[in-house]
Order: sequence, then structure tokens, then C-alpha cells
Amino acid sequence: MQINQHARLSIAPMMDWTDRHCRYFHRVMTRGTLIYTEMVTAPALVRGGARHLLAFSEAEHPVALQLGGSDPAELAQATRMCCDEGYDEVNLNVGCPSDRVQSGTFGAVLMKSPDLVADCVAAMIDSASVEVTVKCRIGVDDQDPEVVLPEFLRKVSAAGVKRFTIHARKAWLQGLSPKENRDVPPLDYPLVNRMKAAFPDLHLSINGGITDLSQAQAHLKDLDGVMIGRAAYHDPGLLLDADRRIFGVERAPMSRHEVVQAMEPYISDHLASGGKLAQVTRHMLGLFTGQPGARQWRRILSEQGHRPDAGLDVLRDAAAQVAVAA
Repeated sequence: MQINQHARLSIAPMMDWTDRHCRYFHRVMTRGTLIYTEMVTAPALVRGGARHLLAFSEAEHPVALQLGGSDPAELAQATRMCCDEGYDEVNLNVGCPSDRVQSGTFGAVLMKSPDLVADCVAAMIDSASVEVTVKCRIGVDDQDPEVVLPEFLRKVSAAGVKRFTIHARKAWLQGLSPKENRDVPPLDYPLVNRMKAAFPDLHLSINGGITDLSQAQAHLKDLDGVMIGRAAYHDPGLLLDADRRIFGVERAPMSRHEVVQAMEPYISDHLASGGKLAQVTRHMLGLFTGQPGARQWRRILSEQGHRPDAGLDVLRDAAAQVAVAA
């Protein structure tokens, strides 16, 4: 399957959440879905020497790394590093509204500078051995998305980007927190659909407010891809049937208990290398959402998973609280 086909469904880059343990966990449940890293800043890689931030498991493929930055030369160098590590895609963040990102002149504030974004992606593409993509908003602050978004797509695609993920909300850089920016600005799905009609040769994915596979399937009637964020983290069980419903793979989905069992070898290796149980299981708390016993599952992992000696016995004890049919 080509990377664009995997992009029919993707899991959003989420700071402090989509680390390598989370990504491995999600990959256990779906082979087809494209998985994104947390945002890694180009300055951290190039100036800070933080190459350890690029670590991932071969089992995570297909996996894309999201970069933050606004200096074309620095982004080009960071892109080379990502490609050398073996990522399947490099994505430029033009959507994050946090103060920390704004102070570095990257993220959503770059919606105001499409020419700079075009320069950045052109440099990245020149340095890349894989596809370079962009995740953006429909606009920021008082911008008119009807004007800003098509101009942004036109300029950035002219620089070589052929795949965009559009978070269908504005970002308000002043007055709203990053958390509020995920919920308060209204969604404008019809605008994203109009962009597909205006740019039929671009691969456009939609992001924002999508909470289940039925919604994803509805969006895929008009668009090329769907990106799911927090819903996939808080209720990861929704990924269990993604390969069949989104990618047409005729394979029975795993049960949630089978997912727990499949995670055991990975967790065992992590513990053997000096890692802690909670570093992995914190991402698994929502696995049994909606199932009888889910509260006890979360409670045991939350209360006992942080013990210095916590091991697979804690995981198994937590799973035993949930009906096997789950």
C-alpha cells in the first residue's frame, strides 16, 4: 500500500501523547492507518543535537514525523535527519497555536506567511527521500478563510507539496489557550470540501471534531483522507475495525484482550531495558472505554502502574477486571 493510501486514515500528532509507546500500541490495532509522531522542532534536532527524539520501532511503519520550524535551511537539515532514520513521511506543522510555538515563529502563525512556508517546504523537498506534507488550519485570527486557505494551498502546492491535512478550524493566537483552540473556533467542513473541488489534484485530509469511523467514512465520500486526534487516544478501541472499514481488509478485528496480550512482549522488552510500566500503559487507559470493568482497568493501571517494581502482573490484574468478551 502506498503512503497516500495509508493516509485515508491517520492519527494526529499530539504533544505529550503520540510518543513511540503510544504509536506502537496504536499500530497493534491497525496495520493500515498512518501514524504521526509528536511534533519535533527543527532547532532541537539541528542546534540541540536531540536526535534521540527521532527514535521509533520498525513495527510502527507507516509512520510520519512532524517537524516544527520556520527556517528553510534548518528544516532541510532536520528533514535529512528524519529520512536517514527511516521515516515514511515528513510533515511541516502549520497548525499548532501554542505560545511556545508562536514564539519560535512556527505552527499556526505561519498561516500568515504562505511565501515563507513555500520556501520551507521547497527546501525540505530538496533534502527529502520521502514525501513532504503540511498540516495547517483554515486560517488564524481575523483572516478570512475563504480567501486565505485557497491562496495558502496554491502557493505551498506550487512549491511541491501534494498532500495537506487541514484542521477545519481557525486558530486564535491571542485570547484562546491551545486547549480552547481545539474546541472553541467553529468547524467549517464545507470549506475543506470546497478546497477539494478547487484543487482536485491535491490529496486533502480533514481533521477536527471527528470521533468515530462512521464519521470518517462519511468524510471519505468527498475527501482523500481523515485524521483523528483525541478520540483515537481516549477511545483507542475505535481503531480495532479501521483496517476493514477504511482500508477494505477482510480480517476480523482483534478483541481488546487480544490487544493487551499483543502488547505484553513489547512491555516486557521495555521493562527489561530499564523502562517503567506506566510509560507504556498510560496510553492504554482508554482501551476498554464503554466496557464493563473499564473503570477498574483504569484504576489499577493508574494506581499501581507507577510503582517502581510494577510489571506484567499489574497489566494482567487490570485486564482481569474486564469481561473477556471485550
